[in-house]
Amino acid sequence: MSEQKNGKKASLAVAAMDDLPPRIGTGYPSPFDQPCQKRSKTALGDAVGLTQFGVNLLQLPPGSWSAQRHWHHNEDEFILVLEGEVTLVSDEGKRLLGPGDIAGFPAGQANGHHLVNDSDEHVRVLEIGTRAENETAIYPDVDLKAVGAGGKYRFLHKNDEPYE
Repeated sequence: MSEQKNGKKASLAVAAMDDLPPRIGTGYPSPFDQPCQKRSKTALGDAVGLTQFGVNLLQLPPGSWSAQRHWHHNEDEFILVLEGEVTLVSDEGKRLLGPGDIAGFPAGQANGHHLVNDSDEHVRVLEIGTRAENETAIYPDVDLKAVGAGGKYRFLHKNDEPYE
């Protein structure tokens, strides 16, 4: 259903989460992609037309990582653990999170973080984050950074040379 609001056509978008295709793996260059190859992300926000922030359903099988440990210059990140137990690894160390636990990672704070499924069970996490027009993500443990503009990212060495 749509209606006029402030001269604009308003619409409501609805989607069934189970009908959305997941993205398996990562775009990281080798060998940094290895621990993330079995992760699954379903773009929930895209399915309903959101443009100012992203919402993903992250699924981690046992042994999988959400990402390489990283932090963002311009994007806030928020997570909510829905199912299973997952280890949050950050500059403060390791912390076990379970269903109902939340964590936030403010933009510009150089605190590398990621999630690791050290359990024998599947983990489901809701991820919400800013969609900055221009972004740089830093990966403190490896020779990697991501530079994004207009929603497109490319991976570079820390000296700004591109990966081939």
